Amino acid sequence: MDMDLEERLLAARARRDGAMKALAPKHKGGEWDEYRSAQAALLVAERELAAFENEEHAVPLEFPVRWDTGAPLPHLLVNDHRAFLVFLLRTIDPRWDDTYATIKSPASEQRESLALVEFKRCSAAKLGAPNEEVFAGHPLAGKGLEAYTAQLVRNSRWLVEIQKTNSVHAGYRPESWLKRNHYVFWFHDTTFECIAESFEVEVHDCSMPALLAIACQRLVT
Repeated sequence: MDMDLEERLLAARARRDGAMKALAPKHKGGEWDEYRSAQAALLVAERELAAFENEEHAVPLEFPVRWDTGAPLPHLLVNDHRAFLVFLLRTIDPRWDDTYATIKSPASEQRESLALVEFKRCSAAKLGAPNEEVFAGHPLAGKGLEAYTAQLVRNSRWLVEIQKTNSVHAGYRPESWLKRNHYVFWFHDTTFECIAESFEVEVHDCSMPALLAIACQRLVT
């Protein structure tokens, strides 16, 4: 273990904890900025130490859109080699005054700002637990996990497991797995993960049922 990296991680964690405590009493100004800065520094320290020790860890994924943090309503459609993920995009309502919540229904025919993400050459995909209340129990907690974001998993144990399973095939080619990535999207009530080579993102202005119909049609053609 690199003691310098370990000490940096401990210092970053102490700074983050101090910033969290400073949020409790009456604010003097700058507390939220310090917390965000401390949290970002902690994530960097976690990733650096995990990478040095060749451990599984999550890093930011360059992703063109952001989803609704409250109710993104993700839906997953998948077959043998393709996966489509649909979810509500983050929108800002200038009239919202923090005194009410808008309930969203996936069955609604109301037009919404939605994302359709296709994962190419998908080997496996899953959508489910954990939710945001128990993210701290995920194996990537403390190893770069950043809620409500799209991330890549480096040194992925899941990818190694799937590749090992496929290695018994007579036509197995190790080099064909070098392009596979472990993607993880942290939603509010669910977590999405998949093993795929790449992805494409489309933004649609339509209802959720309409976009799911589009995804279903593409899945079978």
